[in-house]
Amino acid sequence: MVKWYRLTAFGVILLGVLLPGGLRAQSPEEKGLAIATEADRRDTGFGNSVAELEMILRNREGRESYRSLKIKTFEMIAPDVGDKSLVIFDSPRDIKGTAFLTHSKIRESDDQWIYLPMLGKVKRISSSSKAGSFMGSEFSYEDMSSRDLGKYKYKWLRTEACGTLTCFVVESYPLDEKSGYTKLVSWIDTVEYRTWKTDFYNRRGDLFKVLSQSDYKKYLDKFWRATKLFMENKVTGKTTELRWSRFDFRTDLTENDFSKGRIKTAR
Repeated sequence: MVKWYRLTAFGVILLGVLLPGGLRAQSPEEKGLAIATEADRRDTGFGNSVAELEMILRNREGRESYRSLKIKTFEMIAPDVGDKSLVIFDSPRDIKGTAFLTHSKIRESDDQWIYLPMLGKVKRISSSSKAGSFMGSEFSYEDMSSRDLGKYKYKWLRTEACGTLTCFVVESYPLDEKSGYTKLVSWIDTVEYRTWKTDFYNRRGDLFKVLSQSDYKKYLDKFWRATKLFMENKVTGKTTELRWSRFDFRTDLTENDFSKGRIKTAR
């Protein structure tokens, strides 16, 4: 999921970003790629993780519904292979046991499947459906996939204040023609390379959703994770909030735990 986590300098403020090998990035595209590359480098090596969290759905009138879930992630180190993730719902009762598996791809559409216990079968999510709502939330199936470096082209727009921090503002353009977005605009702080805000633009080029990430915590003395994510749909007024209660890293998970054949028994 989200490499939500992995959008996180080289010890220099950008207008002076340096690429590996000491080559100065001259164009906005080179600067954007340099920022994204450094953010990805800083979050490489966590191995795998298990997270527990609560999902809060709110309609325009503020009425709320709650869900508890786990997200398991398996890091794939090869640069041409995306990470794997598994989302498992623990409550409420009517969706308990629902599991959503993603095999992220770099140069093609992700493979995604969902297991619905009430139907007793595994359903493949088609590429044309990736913009659809994930379990009634303001996150799409696409949002639940790993945001790997090679899935996008990048462009640095500017460097500006963001709260008490200074942030790079970077546009990301999905390379997948079936993406639900034309571009993403992210605010990434210049010190730790953590993403604090992302604007999502739909296929018409209009601002569609805004994701805010906050309350970052550091794990294994290296990996930053936001413990609160707030997605607001600018069209409908609906919101979805994710609140993490724990992260465990480098567990006994194996790649086999992320196979389609095991999705029905995932816990």
